[in-house]
Order: sequence, then structure tokens, then C-alpha cells
Amino acid sequence: MQSQTKYSPQTVTGMHFWTPTIFSIKTTRPAGLSFTPGQFVRLGLPGDDGQLIWRAFSFVNSPAEDTLEFYAITVPGGQLSPRLSQLEVGDELFVDHTAYGFLTLDRFTGGDDLWLLATGTGLAPFVSILRDPAVWQRFERIFLVHSVRWERDLAYYEELKHFSHPDVDPSLVSKLHFAVSVTREQAPGALSGRITSLLDSGELEKAMGATLDPATSRIMVCGNPDMIKELRTWFTQRGYAVSRTATPGPLVLEKQW
Repeated sequence: MQSQTKYSPQTVTGMHFWTPTIFSIKTTRPAGLSFTPGQFVRLGLPGDDGQLIWRAFSFVNSPAEDTLEFYAITVPGGQLSPRLSQLEVGDELFVDHTAYGFLTLDRFTGGDDLWLLATGTGLAPFVSILRDPAVWQRFERIFLVHSVRWERDLAYYEELKHFSHPDVDPSLVSKLHFAVSVTREQAPGALSGRITSLLDSGELEKAMGATLDPATSRIMVCGNPDMIKELRTWFTQRGYAVSRTATPGPLVLEKQW
């Protein structure tokens, strides 16, 4: 078994269920754990055989917050998510001490506008990014789109619609333009359809009052594998190069599972 110098048990301090299967979990934070907004960490719980089951979850909290926060969905037949959903305040789970991932602002050079495109729990890293002051100081405008199947799945909606955070200058929050898309029903105030379809039709740009441009727009995408594949194709066909360590580009993508 992995040495506990690399991970430690932490205490659950909060559980919030957005729906019966979609929830957020808060825990204490290991001493010395550092990360960049947009990154993820492994969470673990013992399986039936006593061996730890590990899965990666993006941080929702900002680096300055003392409490860790994660956004999850219960996967039928999953090894870890059903166990996580049954935790209660005061229970323990294991948190790795190393953060991973490249869905971070340092993947970009230049840019005036930042577009954050998420499906489902792919929203998590973008909430972390928005709770940190850096993004507000760097970009002139921030466009966030959260796409879900059903209106009830719109986690963090009120926070994002009326955004404020102790670490963010209130005079800058008007930079945020927030839209939601619901794909399987009509919902008041929401766009209807997949993000790719809304881009194809021009409806997303119209709703945001902005035009996508590889020269000035920086794009971050996080969500299910099908959406990642679709948007990678959509953007690269329009001149957006995927950002690499050696060759920064205007497009960064990360699968949420």
C-alpha cells in the first residue's frame, strides 16, 4: 500500500445534495497541499477488500480556502462514487497530497476573453478558477457555459448567477457572463441544446454578446469524453491550436472522467 506520507485521512465537514445523485462534499485540507485552480486530486476510500479505491476529482475551492470542496455524481455500479455519496459529516476519506492536471491559466499566452465550457461535473475546475483573483485580473471578459441534461442538474447556479467571493474584487465581477444549456427539456432562461450545436448555429455567441476569435479568445473545455471530442474538432477546424507545454495555444481540454 502507498505510504501515508503521500496521502492522509481527512474529515468530511459538509455534504450537499443538488439532486439525489449529484452532490458536493467538503473536507478538511491536508497540511502542505498546494494546487493551481483547474487541477484535480485523488480521493480514496477502502473497498470491500480493504484496499483503497482512488478516483480523481477537480477542486471546487480556491487555493486560498482552508476547506477542500469537490463536485461529484453517483455512477451506477461505480466503485467509489456510491461510497462517497454515503459519507456523513465527521466521516473520513483519504486525500492524496499531490495535485495534477493542466486545465490551468498558465497554459495560455495573451488573450482578452476567456471562455469556460463545461458539461455536468466538468464545471468544478471552473468554479475554482473563478474563486481565485488571478483570472479576474488577467482577462477583460469571462464567458462561462454550463450544459446539463435536466434543469435540476444545474449545481452552483445561484453562486454563478450572482457571483461574489471574499477573495475577488466586487468591481470586477461584471466581467463574468454566465449561460446555461439544458439538453433534454425546455427550461426558463436556459439555452436549449448541446454546446456544439449552439456554436454551430451562432446562438451561443449571440447569447453572450461576443464573437469567438483565435487571436483574442482563450478556450477551456471540461466535461464528458464525447463533448471533449466534439469541441476539439470544432475549435481546431476553426484555427484554435491545442495548447502544449512547448507550444502554447488558445485551446485547453480535459475529460472529467
